[in-house]
Parts: sequence; C-alpha cells; structure tokens
Amino acid sequence: MAEPTPGPFAPFRHAAFAVLWIATVVSNIGTWMHDVAAGWLMTSLSPSPLMVALVQTATTLPVFLFSLPAGALADIVDRRRLLIAVQCVLAVLTGLLGLVVLAGQTTPAVLLGFTFLLGIGTALIAPAWQAIVPSLVDRPSLRSAIALNSAGINVSRAIGPALAGVIIVAVGIHAPFFLNMVSYLGVIAALIWWRPPPGPPRTLPPEHFLGALRAGLRYVRASAPMRATLVRSVAFFVFASAQWAMLPLIARELLAGGPELYGLLLGCVGVGAVAGALVLPRVSARLGANRLTALGTLGTAVTLVVFALVREPMVVALLCLVAGTSWIAVLSSLNVSAQTALPDWVRARGLSVSVTVFFGSMSLGSLAWGQTASLFDVPAALLAAAVGAVVMIPLTWRWKLGQGEMLDLSPSLHWPVPVLAAEVAHDRGPVMVTVEYRIDPARAGAFAALMNRLSDERRRDGAFAWGLFEDMAEPGRFLEYFLVESWLEHQRQHHRVTRSAADIQAAARAFHIGDDGPVVRHYAAPDQTAAPDQTFV
Repeated sequence: MAEPTPGPFAPFRHAAFAVLWIATVVSNIGTWMHDVAAGWLMTSLSPSPLMVALVQTATTLPVFLFSLPAGALADIVDRRRLLIAVQCVLAVLTGLLGLVVLAGQTTPAVLLGFTFLLGIGTALIAPAWQAIVPSLVDRPSLRSAIALNSAGINVSRAIGPALAGVIIVAVGIHAPFFLNMVSYLGVIAALIWWRPPPGPPRTLPPEHFLGALRAGLRYVRASAPMRATLVRSVAFFVFASAQWAMLPLIARELLAGGPELYGLLLGCVGVGAVAGALVLPRVSARLGANRLTALGTLGTAVTLVVFALVREPMVVALLCLVAGTSWIAVLSSLNVSAQTALPDWVRARGLSVSVTVFFGSMSLGSLAWGQTASLFDVPAALLAAAVGAVVMIPLTWRWKLGQGEMLDLSPSLHWPVPVLAAEVAHDRGPVMVTVEYRIDPARAGAFAALMNRLSDERRRDGAFAWGLFEDMAEPGRFLEYFLVESWLEHQRQHHRVTRSAADIQAAARAFHIGDDGPVVRHYAAPDQTAAPDQTFV
C-alpha cells in the first residue's frame, strides 16, 4: 500500500525547519523593507533612472559573480558556521548603513557600495541555505519544505514593501535599515540554536577551493538528472521572466495605474504563490513533476496573453493569482528535481549552478523582452513570450524532471582499500585506475551499453577522463580506465560512490567470467620529487 502524501504543513512537524522558516521569513521581510528604502533613498540622492536601476544591479550582480564559488565554499566548510558568520557580517553592514543614512552622509556611491557588499553576502550564503533543507526534514516532506520556503519568500514580498512605506513616512528613511539589522539577529539566534544531524566522520583532508569548484562543475556536467533540470529551467525562466520584467509597464502603461496598482498586482502574485504552496504536494503527487511543470508553464502563458490583451485592472489582478500559483508550481518542481539529483558532498555546488542558471535566464529574458517591447510594444513582447513558453513544452519534454528521486545517493563505501607497495603522497597524480573484465564476446554489446552508464558515474565521482577498450587479440577481454587528478582525489572517490552507482557496478561485474572478479590496478604518474638517477652517461 502506498504511503500517504505528506501534507503542505508536514515540514513544520520538524522543529528545526519551523524555527528557521519563521526566522528567515522575518529576515526576508526586513530585506524587502531594506530594498524599498534603498531604492527610494536613491531617488532622492540622484533622480537619474540609471542610478536607480544600478541599485537593483548592485543587488543581483554578486549572484552572477559569486554563486559558484559560494557553492564550493559551502561544500568544504561547516555550512552552519558559514551561515552564522556571513549573517553577522550582513547585520554589521546593515547597521553601519543605517548610521550613515541617519547622519545624512549618504551619497549615491556609498549607497551602491553598501548594496554591492550586502549582495556579496547574500550570494555567499544562498547555496548553503538551499543545501541544508534536506537535513531539516525527512525525504517525503522535501517537496513541501521547498514549497513552503518559496511561499515564505512571497509572504515577505507582500508584507515587506508595504510595511517599509509606512515606516519611512512614520519614522524616517533610516528606520528600515535598522529593522533589517535586527531581523538578521533573529536568524543568527536560530542558527546558533539549531544543531544539524552529525554527518559521516571525515577521514580525509578538506578539498581545496579550486579543486572543489572543478569537481562540482564536473558532477553537474556528468549528471543526466541535473542536465535535464537545467535545460527545463532555461526553457521556462527565459520566457516567464517577461511577466516580472513587464509588470511595472503593465500597471503604468497598459492599465493606466500608479504604484498602488503595481503593489496590488505584486501582492496578488504573492497570494497566488502561497495558495499554490498549500495545494502543491497533493497536485504533484497526482500529476508528477513533468506534467505539473507543463501545467505551470501553460498557466504562465495564459497570464501573459491576458496581460497583453485585457485592460481591466481587476481581471489582471485575478490572473496574477494564477501567475503566482503557476510560478511556484514550476519553481518548486525544478528545485526538488535539483535537490534529489545531488548527493550531500556536492549539494551546495550543484544548487549554486541552478541559482546561476536561474538568474542568468531571468536576466537574459528580461533584456530580450525589454528590447522587444522597445522595438514593438509591450503586448507584442508578452505575446511572443507566451508563444515561446508553450513551444518549449514539447521541445524539452524528453528532458525529464525528477530522475534523481528514485536514486539512492547515499555513500555505499563498498570499494576495498587499494593494496599499495608503499605509501603514496596525497598530491601525486594524475592517477589512472584500470579494471579488466573478461566477458562472453556474444554479450559485448550489452556490456558496452552498461559501461556507458557507468562512465557517467565515474565522472560524477571525480574522474576527468574515462574509456573502454577491447583486446583485439583476445575478444571478450575489456579494459576500463579512468583518470583522476591525484591520489587524494581517488581516495575521495571511495567515499563518494553511491548505492545507485554500486548497483551499476554490480551489474557490470555480473558480465565477468570467473570467480575472482575483475582485476583492478592503480597507476600514478612518476613522482617528480624523487631524487634523479645520476648513473646515466
């Protein structure tokens, strides 16, 4: 009998998730208040549209520059300590900015500088925040947890800007900055209270930063579930970005409204997203990730068409509810697909690639639709984006989401310790590992097909090259080889091999003829530090 699908609020049964969720929602409200105050402050410091736009650029540009390095950092250091440290720095910076604003010493350059530094801090912790979610809830509740996190962002988006406007008028432009500082303190307290479950003991030195970055990119490139998730992400976000990029123009030009209407439309998107998060677990269990993503994409396309053709504000506001629900349906499905495709050792690095693709697609799409609107008009841009979103559904259908949900990515630890004639230095390399199989020549085709699947596993775990060759003098004698950067990196492979990979390796061994099993040998490049031989003439 199938287990019942966890409800939308199931993650709140886990105390750690509930505490951190509340703290981050409050902090996000503070961040939205901060962003509104910064944008409004810039309009008084410099009315230039370029300078006002640069505030948003200073916020998002660090994500492009630092998301991938931040992912590598979050996988090689303690994530909880990283989050606490960066949150402390963000609180200090926000407090300093509040003091500068209160003293009346703010200039456009100062405001942009603080905004950029705060953006760097946000970029540094974004992959770590996403990577800790699976440790806060059980696996069946993961989809609900991701949906609730997305809903929390939309709740804060609905509350923060409105609250900022009231506080700026009642207290002053400096107040949102100090309140944002206080909101960081709440997150710091929650992180100090939280005690993550202990991971497996570390027996190897931590990865070096650049090596960790290469290993993360190599994993994503060799992972079919991650490749499919990224393809579907680009296919959706490039076109869905039109609704975010054009929404201010929809409110101002198409509906002849002001900032109140724009705020109403944003609020409706947020309400739709929260409502979608509540029903998402049940709908997803019935439809599956791929059909849910297609449905969300169709919902987004419908809203874009309505935005282009309808001039009644209340109708557009109602469709913004659909836009929010569609957005969170797709966003949650893509996030779950990425989370389940990544083992813990590379989780933050893989998620940082997803973040980079998300922001890159949104930026590229916004630029494209803005240019289209300039050359033609806003309705033309919206209609073109709607058509593109629908066309991408069949074009990307073969890249299936959720391929990692059926995989067991926990470490198998089944590789035996290599037999060595002498101790090998950690940095010696590259290292070549060969595995010799003797199989029935009649089964060579099936064996080669299986080994192609195994090649991805080798690359995901750290190999930068892989090959399979058959002995021309002895049919059925196959030699598999793979190369890793160093002896230490090969030792890390022993800890990275998953239970799903172990199943493929067991299937490959089943082809082998003989009781002794395939022969495994390890080779290393000559040790260049050894004393040279002086006996030659």
